[in-house]
Amino acid sequence: MGAVSDTAAKTGFRVWLNKRLPVDEFVDSQLIGYFAPKNLNIWYFFGALALLVFIIQIFSGIFLTMHYKPSELEAFDSVEYIMREVEFGWLIRYMHSTGASFFFIVVYLHMFRAMIYGSYRAPRELLWILGMLLYLALMAEAFLGYVLPWGNMSYWGAQVIVNLFGTIPVIGPGVVEWIRGDYGIADSTLNRFFALHVIALPFAIAFLVLMHLVALRQTGSNNPDGIEIKEKLGANGNPIDGIPFHPYYTVKDTVGVGVFLVFFCGVIFFAPTVGGLFIEKPNFEPANALSTPEHIAPVWYFTAFFAMLRAVPDQQLGALLTLLAIVVLFFLPWLDRSPVKSIRYKGILSKIALTLFVIAFVVLSYLGLQPVNDLYVILARIFTAVYFAFFLLMPWYTRIEQYKPAPERVTYHA
Repeated sequence: MGAVSDTAAKTGFRVWLNKRLPVDEFVDSQLIGYFAPKNLNIWYFFGALALLVFIIQIFSGIFLTMHYKPSELEAFDSVEYIMREVEFGWLIRYMHSTGASFFFIVVYLHMFRAMIYGSYRAPRELLWILGMLLYLALMAEAFLGYVLPWGNMSYWGAQVIVNLFGTIPVIGPGVVEWIRGDYGIADSTLNRFFALHVIALPFAIAFLVLMHLVALRQTGSNNPDGIEIKEKLGANGNPIDGIPFHPYYTVKDTVGVGVFLVFFCGVIFFAPTVGGLFIEKPNFEPANALSTPEHIAPVWYFTAFFAMLRAVPDQQLGALLTLLAIVVLFFLPWLDRSPVKSIRYKGILSKIALTLFVIAFVVLSYLGLQPVNDLYVILARIFTAVYFAFFLLMPWYTRIEQYKPAPERVTYHA
């Protein structure tokens, strides 16, 4: 009976489905037929994890919108209602707030992997640019979502960030008023931020994710050696250094997802605010235009750029510098002139530069969380210079350093 049922399924429903929706064709071409390098390591988990967190954010956000009120008078109370009265509302809210921070954690690690293995180099320049556009969209989405709880830090954080647009010459004041929809951060601001956060930007992010995956499928995955596996094909036309994405990497990614969820759930259930790092203490107080928090700072994933902003006395120049700190990332594929892609084979100058860049970004992130004082401002200026030096000097140090020739085949140890 079991064999008869299986045969009926294959010749019945499965055939019917595939005539109308090419499920088997998709699996064969995009999963089984997609060959990835056989030496991908743990650094290649984070792209899949970013997609997982995006899905978590979408589903948790849907349930939050069922009870959230995008109103100046009701927003904070509706969040408190979700936390205290809605069944498992506290879990949904903490999933969403924790997911925002974990989204940036996996994205930053994903970007770092691209930088150490040269995944931004030809033929993947467009893949990198799409990834950077995703990063910008994610920053905008996170900022809008940060304002929605209408806590006191949300309110004052919105004041600081929105007022930065006022530094744009000539049109700045008009742009600020247009963003706020009023003469101050008020009810209309909250409504438009809610609309953008829930509808416009998620669609933009989903579209960019799709384009990112399409570009990845076209060029193929990079690998720790930074060599192109498509250049060496076997008799069957498949890369001799590649293996089918399914089942090998789908199983491997499932293990990574399991480990990730252990940490993710650990934060949700045991330390959802992470001592004020993921949700600041002033955000448990309602927005109050007459009560400024003792220290206004954005969430941790923006603090590196916030430290750069504060490092410059002139607000207009500081805003421009902060913008350039993000824009310069788009030009990375053309700044790197090394004959090899992977850090494994680059010279000592590239390794020192990348190490200093990571240190600078981490230190700036820390400084952005601290109150302003003379020492921190001086340190922020120093590490901002180190941050930009990594990019501006890259065409020079990547061209003159000694490097090791990359292997002809990927290096793989079972």
